[in-house]
Amino acid sequence: MTPPAWHNVAIITGAAGGLGQVIARRLAADGFRVLLTDVDGEAVARAAQAIMGDVAALAIDVRDTAQFDAAFAAATERWGGIGVLVNNAALTRTTPLFDISAEEFDAVTAVALKGCFLGCQVAGRHMRAQRYGRIVNIASLAGQNGGAATGAHYAAAKGGIITLTKVFARDLAADGVTVNAVSPGPLDLDSVRDLLPPERLAAVIDSIPAGTLGDPDYIARLVSLLASPQAVSAVGATFDVNGGLYLR
Repeated sequence: MTPPAWHNVAIITGAAGGLGQVIARRLAADGFRVLLTDVDGEAVARAAQAIMGDVAALAIDVRDTAQFDAAFAAATERWGGIGVLVNNAALTRTTPLFDISAEEFDAVTAVALKGCFLGCQVAGRHMRAQRYGRIVNIASLAGQNGGAATGAHYAAAKGGIITLTKVFARDLAADGVTVNAVSPGPLDLDSVRDLLPPERLAAVIDSIPAGTLGDPDYIARLVSLLASPQAVSAVGATFDVNGGLYLR
């Protein structure tokens, strides 16, 4: 089956920096047309300006269905359709377990878990109608091992993303839409280094069997592969890239 002309139009959430920006850069380099989105409109505009290729930026809050709809409308108006959604937005916190307030728990899970659900829901409806689509959710090792270096709320949200990936994948597979997750361990990103004090970061690296932080561009290349038309048989999978910290 020949993919539609807009199969390589991708929306990425949480793309103002960190892994989201790396994914956007990689997709653009691989020939995707990319709409970078983030709650910080100024930052995501700067991120888009720094990327070579056919890219645009839009401020959206992933906790709001209407704003997801607006992103899909904007990308469709600019490029004629959307083939890919990458749910990457997250609010990372390392608050100790018994210090997490109800408000902080809600804030963290609303961005990562609710945001992923709403993104899959909006994209799923859109892609089911067009009978083609690729959804890639960014999970985390924290959602598989309980989050040794992150907060319980972040770990719970990422674990939920893995489950949502299976649920949406099962529901959409017959309509030409694939849903998969990538689950990175600690990555070599400024955002990771800023999150952990040097001694704790050193301890994390020492605990990794491979002996090094993960390569963000490798994660981005995996996302690009899952976003391709050839990924038709990748359905509901979670791809682990964690340096051997979690084996199954």
